[in-house]
Amino acid sequence: MGVMTGLMTLLFGGGRNALRETVEVFRENAEKGAQRGHALQSAALAQMAAEFAAPQRGGFDRFMDGVNRVPRPALVFGILAMFVAAMADPVWFAARMAGLSLVPEPLWWLLGIVVSFYFGARHQMKGQEFQRSIAETYSRVPGVLGHVSALAAMEEPPPSAPATDNPALLDWQREGH
Repeated sequence: MGVMTGLMTLLFGGGRNALRETVEVFRENAEKGAQRGHALQSAALAQMAAEFAAPQRGGFDRFMDGVNRVPRPALVFGILAMFVAAMADPVWFAARMAGLSLVPEPLWWLLGIVVSFYFGARHQMKGQEFQRSIAETYSRVPGVLGHVSALAAMEEPPPSAPATDNPALLDWQREGH
């Protein structure tokens, strides 16, 4: 009996599990691997959320955002006004277009570059804001999953009463008690 006890203590006792430790040399512990993966993913999401965090904006920044919103509607309304002017007073419109035909081609290229840079920069800024919002959303995922788990635990029905073969209890339950 002492040999078996010593062998079992060697393999499983003394606060250690030699068999598990030996297996873990050749195969990763899945639970600990999942914990490390979760910690790594949480750290990456936290870093991404911190990188894209929106700074506090002052009055000047909000004013400039308003000014930056003016060119696109102004271009659209200007083009629509040109159509209205062409229909309302074709001679006046033709005189204005004749004046535009005298603008040298390099100035048209310069206008195209300025407009392209403006809308390209705006597109890039909106893309970065979108990435920031995605990072912020992903950073909230662990908390939401925790809330969903807690709600799911509340939904689980209580364990049912064990079945009984007591005829008197069955009659009493049939009577509606």
